[in-house]
Amino acid sequence: MSLVSNLFLLFVAASVLVYYIVPHKFQWLVLLCFSYIYYLAGGVRYVGFLLFSTLITWLIALAVEKTEAKGSHKGARNLLVLGLLLNFGMLGVVKYTNFAIENLNALFHMNLRGMEILLPLGISFYTFQSSGYLLDVYWKRCEAEKNPVKYALFVSFFPQILQGPIGRYSRLAHQLYEPHKFEGKNITRGFERILWGFFKKMILADWAAVFVDAIFDNPDQYSGLALFGVLFYTVQLYADFSGGMDVVIGIASMFGIELDENFKRPFFSISITDFWHRWHITLGTWMKDYVFYPVTLSRWMSKFGKWGKKVFGKKTGRTLPICLANLIVFFVVGVWHGAAWKYIVYGMYNGIIIAFSGLMAEHYRNWKKKFNITGKENWYHVFMIIRTFILVNISWFFERAESVGDAFRMMGYAVTQFDPSQLLTITTGAGGAVQTITVLCILGAGCLVLFVVGLLQERGISIRERIAAWPPAFHFAIYLGLLLAVGFLGSTASVRGFIYAQF
Repeated sequence: MSLVSNLFLLFVAASVLVYYIVPHKFQWLVLLCFSYIYYLAGGVRYVGFLLFSTLITWLIALAVEKTEAKGSHKGARNLLVLGLLLNFGMLGVVKYTNFAIENLNALFHMNLRGMEILLPLGISFYTFQSSGYLLDVYWKRCEAEKNPVKYALFVSFFPQILQGPIGRYSRLAHQLYEPHKFEGKNITRGFERILWGFFKKMILADWAAVFVDAIFDNPDQYSGLALFGVLFYTVQLYADFSGGMDVVIGIASMFGIELDENFKRPFFSISITDFWHRWHITLGTWMKDYVFYPVTLSRWMSKFGKWGKKVFGKKTGRTLPICLANLIVFFVVGVWHGAAWKYIVYGMYNGIIIAFSGLMAEHYRNWKKKFNITGKENWYHVFMIIRTFILVNISWFFERAESVGDAFRMMGYAVTQFDPSQLLTITTGAGGAVQTITVLCILGAGCLVLFVVGLLQERGISIRERIAAWPPAFHFAIYLGLLLAVGFLGSTASVRGFIYAQF
């Protein structure tokens, strides 16, 4: 059931209606029922994986808490490891078994056959969310939930289960369980956010995808468009993922539930580190809290740091553990994205840049002093944004190309061949080249709207608050304009699901 389908909109309307009709003490049960109905609609066979993750983490969190209460920290740690192995083991088996078989065949010239394994919808998201809960209980950041049915809602809340944001129990659970009175402003704010998400997805992401698919699926045929291909992919990926987040957050708002933001104008970033603070924020904070800090503070990392100080000096020695931790984090990020070497290279590309920047930080400061650059100059800020944008776009070649080899080949095309006229040979509909020009104009205008909105927000202007202060007639005009834009300018190509719903 796609987030942009008419059936899904009817489903949301029904869930909101029932949610506010029933007695307040049953509202969380309504959310649970609709969440499982939604997941069942995606395939009955997937539900077993969701139930397994829910039951395992719920039971082991209770056991961890009881074991800790008895004073057995080692026993609690062993239970935690068991829970994580079972939860991530399920994810590893269904997502990476065939990838492992392919590499074994290539390395040892074997002929092992791949397995037909289901890839449950949203498994990466709910596995990370439930594992984060288990770790929080172990670290005593929250108490274990005693009610398994309530905990099931935390894991399965339908707006977010397929593509996030990855929720934290301490911030989300109480919102799910506590009663909410009907408030018109929640419905209005949710509707606004959903419309904005539809605008991004159906006008920008889906039209950009037509060009992306043509160029990346036929890199030699469209070699003169390699640069355009990655730029279109930037538009597609951002509009698709952030648009999906707008829809998800808007739906949750209708229930009076505020989910964590997942994007914060990432293309105004001034470094790759800054980019990951703004892009897929909940994944980044999950990695920071549950991978980066535990690795950095581990005993073996402490030993590595002492060794680094002896060999390279105190300054470099202090930085090396952080650099290594970043490399580990982004290796995990790459593996999380998919079972292919291109995703691992994508993750390591980001990790290497961040690690190298950490090692070079003092040199950068010295160079800036030498050239009298304070870092506050407008031209320097713009330079940093453009530099980061280029580095990010290079990473997209690895994520979108069919293989690592194709990614490097397209990078070569991007700097050696340039033929914009090939754009007109890409068919976007029955209208031929005439429609292609129209689609390009729509994309250009839509990107301009995104840029202006982002620039205003970056300057601290709250557009939603400004609009809220306008008369109702203006609100109606904006809603109507967005609806008409989606209806008349939206992609007429094949219906596309959200990219990250495949994870």
